[in-house]
Amino acid sequence: MADITYEKNGAVAVITINRASKMNSLNFDANEALVDVWKDFAADDDLRVAVITGAGDQAFCAGADLKTYTMAFAQTSAPEFRRRFTNGPGFGGITRNLDIDKPIIAAINGFAISGGFELALACDIRFCAPHAEFALQDAKWGFHACDGGLIRLPRIVGLGHAMEIILSGERVDADHALRIGLVNRIYPAAELLSRALNYAEMLASRSPLSQRFAKEVMRRSIGMPVDEALRMESRSFYDVGLTEDLAEGTTSFKEKRNAEFKGR
Repeated sequence: MADITYEKNGAVAVITINRASKMNSLNFDANEALVDVWKDFAADDDLRVAVITGAGDQAFCAGADLKTYTMAFAQTSAPEFRRRFTNGPGFGGITRNLDIDKPIIAAINGFAISGGFELALACDIRFCAPHAEFALQDAKWGFHACDGGLIRLPRIVGLGHAMEIILSGERVDADHALRIGLVNRIYPAAELLSRALNYAEMLASRSPLSQRFAKEVMRRSIGMPVDEALRMESRSFYDVGLTEDLAEGTTSFKEKRNAEFKGR
């Protein structure tokens, strides 16, 4: 997986798109490799949090390497096309048909364009460098986003800001991204990854079951009637109450020590 670097540092997975010479755009093979990485992360109970970033200092991910995707499309039969590109995981692995109820942080170290922007949107928390820029440029070329951009962006920044970004295709700088809630924090470029990893380590020290249950409720409740969503939240709270992690959390509080969660 030369194009995708996957490191396991204790409970934190560090995923790097390693195609700096191509602005970390994903060709077909790199995209498939990234899908495999996400599946491994989801299945590995020892991993609690993931951080994804891009190699170099220019780009997080500039979307699809269109030349290689065009070649892949031309060589793929209709059933295989549906399996890989429609029914299977979306661009970057987590944009469609691959739900992971563990925290995922994007450390956005430059351009996050089109599919790369959609990959960042599919993460739970976004940190960026001051020179990062974001865009869904599809309207300039006659089409629109198809890997979650139209769905996730309005939920994150609100309909008005999303309309501006999607309908214009113009770039958004880091300061504006922070103002509208697109990113959580801006860090100096030289500190971005270390800050993201420190934050990931903090998240990894929290109850993994609490995080997974909460993330699942937030994800699944979107679009639900409020009363139905509240019932889901209550049921999830009841289920968390049956876990060993809750017992450890309450015991550690009484004993005035840090909790040691086991994910049970």
